[in-house]
Amino acid sequence: MGSSTYPFVPADFEIPSVLETESYRLRMLTINDLVKDFDAVISSSEKLKEIWPDSTWPLGLTLEENLIDLGWHQREFTKRRSFAYTVVALDETKVLGCVYINPTIKKHHDAEIYLWARTSEHKADLTDEQLMTTVENWVAQEWPFLKPAFPGKKIPWDVWNQLEEEKR
Repeated sequence: MGSSTYPFVPADFEIPSVLETESYRLRMLTINDLVKDFDAVISSSEKLKEIWPDSTWPLGLTLEENLIDLGWHQREFTKRRSFAYTVVALDETKVLGCVYINPTIKKHHDAEIYLWARTSEHKADLTDEQLMTTVENWVAQEWPFLKPAFPGKKIPWDVWNQLEEEKR
């Protein structure tokens, strides 16, 4: 996941705090989501290898390491440097997935967006494809990005990895 030499979002841009659908909600991922997030991540570890094929995450992830990750995501969000949203059931009893909106160093793109729905939800009401459609529409309507990228979803990994990067 990249970083950028320019501001990720304009200073006057109001970061969306929540997106609610008929069956789930996206809101900032925080340390208060620790146990439910850890359960979702660990139970979806095979699927997450597809989301980030060059990573070993979450292999060996401990609850303490997850707390550190969540704290980092929360801080990055409040500093407006990247935005991690948890996808939760409307009653907040279960984490259903995550959405990560990050800066990029890839030329011709202004954000990298990753998402995943919990493996158990694929048999229920939420698939990666459904979440993708929701997030794509939300980003187009509510965010300032002109060319967001969805590596591994809309852009195959082999193509993404070959895209030209900004000079630092």
